[in-house]
Amino acid sequence: MTPNETAEYDVVVLGAGPAGEDTTLALLRAGLSVALVEPELIGGDCFNWACVPSKALLRPGHAHRAAGRLPGVLESPSAPLDAAAVLAHRDEVVLHHDDSATVREFVQAGATFIRGYGRLDGERRVVVDTPGGAVQITADQAVILATGAVADLPAIPGLSQSRPWTNREGTSANKAPRRLAVLGSGPAGLELAQAWRSLGSEQVVVLSRRETLLPDFEPYVGELVLEGLLESGVEVRFGVQAVEVTRDNAGEVSVQLDDDTVVTADELLVATGKRAFTGEIGLETVGLQGGGFLEVDDTMALGGTTWLYAIGDVNGRALLTHQASYHARVAAAAIAARSRGEEPRVTAEADGVAVPQVLFTDPEVAVVGLTRARAEAEGLRTRYVEADLGGVLGAQLHAHRYRGRVSWVIDEDAGTVVGATFVGQDVADMVHAATMAVVGRIPIERLRHVVPSFPTMSEVWLNLVDELT
Repeated sequence: MTPNETAEYDVVVLGAGPAGEDTTLALLRAGLSVALVEPELIGGDCFNWACVPSKALLRPGHAHRAAGRLPGVLESPSAPLDAAAVLAHRDEVVLHHDDSATVREFVQAGATFIRGYGRLDGERRVVVDTPGGAVQITADQAVILATGAVADLPAIPGLSQSRPWTNREGTSANKAPRRLAVLGSGPAGLELAQAWRSLGSEQVVVLSRRETLLPDFEPYVGELVLEGLLESGVEVRFGVQAVEVTRDNAGEVSVQLDDDTVVTADELLVATGKRAFTGEIGLETVGLQGGGFLEVDDTMALGGTTWLYAIGDVNGRALLTHQASYHARVAAAAIAARSRGEEPRVTAEADGVAVPQVLFTDPEVAVVGLTRARAEAEGLRTRYVEADLGGVLGAQLHAHRYRGRVSWVIDEDAGTVVGATFVGQDVADMVHAATMAVVGRIPIERLRHVVPSFPTMSEVWLNLVDELT
């Protein structure tokens, strides 16, 4: 396209992260024409600077520690990781931040890809600022906002001037800093703290304003994760807040804390949360306000319209990649139905109480649904059961002196599982079975007949069922 040229498509998608990618492919399969607009790289933060590279950084450290938990291996000398090889593999996994092959795949699938910064310019109209100038696009059926969320730096004096790392620098750095300070004790901060400690950082300290780790999960989660962090050499300081940050001419970062102590480091990673990228995408041109998360209905439509949709992190319903892809499928189905003059039959129902999540720390944490505290706050009559995952033979074969726990939250009136939590080495894939139980509202009486294979860690499900008899 050239400047001042106007093109029309059935759907215009702003943002080519997982949500934008998946909705584009679904709409193409439905026979609609799609323009996919992205100013940076296809795959967005998740593929390029977050979920994918962070797991590439974490996995070698996990494997290294796991090998030391098995007789016959744990007696071997413990050599450090080859950090250069790990970083090279990370770069390979994220395609060296070159999305040209992915662009070709979308074009071959039938999409029009436009590299540029897109913004609304009235109803069903979009302007894209490209390197060659602004181009105008119109959407016959819908515009989809899939612009995601970005790191939210807290208003701490000197912080922004100190050139801190966000998830982008934290997943793309080419060497481990000798000393790393992490501001924030949520999943991203804990994962990267453990990753860089494994890759050679001599000192890693997590600064948490909270008094306990991961308080939004079941209480034992934070206890076991803290134990794993300490064993891997990560220090955690609780109940502290940064009041000022400075970086000197030599590059050293100093974090002044509210307890009158100072933490010095070579790099400071800020992992304190995200904000929706909605402030500069032209929402005011259609009578809406940007700057925050966008409220949508269960078809992902925004502002009472049937032409404007917001999917993924931008709507704030569940800031997780897999939920963004779920939103994409819901929105695509709704748009395709409305293009045929039909009412949507597929609506979102699994981005509230049935959201699965994995923390790829060591030990891993895998959760779905409600915690006991949240279920009780919502007025459910609950029963809580907990089991020692390390007591299952499959876990004992998996690792010597395996440490882990599993729990269920039961809705007593419905007789179904409404929440499940798993903590331990390599539990990430165990959560999907629990997700099916929660989403499918499978009665406990039916779960008694779901027999796990022997000897696997999934046998812990039998222990939980036995607790209910």
